[in-house]
Amino acid sequence: MTTLINRKKILMEVGEILDTYCTECLVKQALRKDYGKNQAQSFCINECTVGAEIKILGDQLVHRSE
Repeated sequence: MTTLINRKKILMEVGEILDTYCTECLVKQALRKDYGKNQAQSFCINECTVGAEIKILGDQLVHRSE
């Protein structure tokens, strides 16, 4: 039961981060416009500090489900 609650908490935190920082991110919008969706996603995953935080939370989800 606590695993489900922790999973929900992590997912809610990821959603809050996305809503707060990523929805209207000007860097992401500019990269997407100039270089396409793949380049923008690559930046978010590999270079953005917000993306790094989301990766950490994602890793927590993966390790909790194993």
